[in-house]
Amino acid sequence: MAFKIYTKTGDKGETGLFGGKRLPKYDQRIEAYGTVDEVNAFIGLVRDSLQNAEVRDFLKEVQDRLFTIGANLASDPEKDMATPDLLESDVVALEKYMDSMDESLPTLKNFILPGGHPTVSYCHIARTICRRAERQVVALAVNEPVEEIIMIYLNRLSDYLFVLSRKIAQDLNVPEVSWHARK
Repeated sequence: MAFKIYTKTGDKGETGLFGGKRLPKYDQRIEAYGTVDEVNAFIGLVRDSLQNAEVRDFLKEVQDRLFTIGANLASDPEKDMATPDLLESDVVALEKYMDSMDESLPTLKNFILPGGHPTVSYCHIARTICRRAERQVVALAVNEPVEEIIMIYLNRLSDYLFVLSRKIAQDLNVPEVSWHARK
């Protein structure tokens, strides 16, 4: 028999965690891993919009790490279950790539508005969704156990996406859209 994507078990507004526990779909845990899934989808869009193989490969690694985070958040914290690991080296990799990109970027003198090119905008959308995912995970951590490395990774990832948006603009030779306060 073929696997079916629909189970009908969520038709009444609940969903299951790995481990079997059922939660309402508006639960903070569901919001957190759902938002992580959303940023992952937008990173896929950014990845599909780029020609640079090294950046595409790294974004695939980022998507793998986001799936790791999603699996961790989608697991019942009351059960002792094996979940994929997120490592300090994953955070260090984001920092390394940011530092490398920063070397060729002009000094930031203004706030940058999303825009200038569709790929730059996609990157900014991914960044803002990542920030929302981080806020959701931080809110979840107030009442439930969440590995600190998850919050750190999401924070660093949003920074990486900002720097990547600037690097993409530079590589595409499009000017950054600076914000200037009305006087």
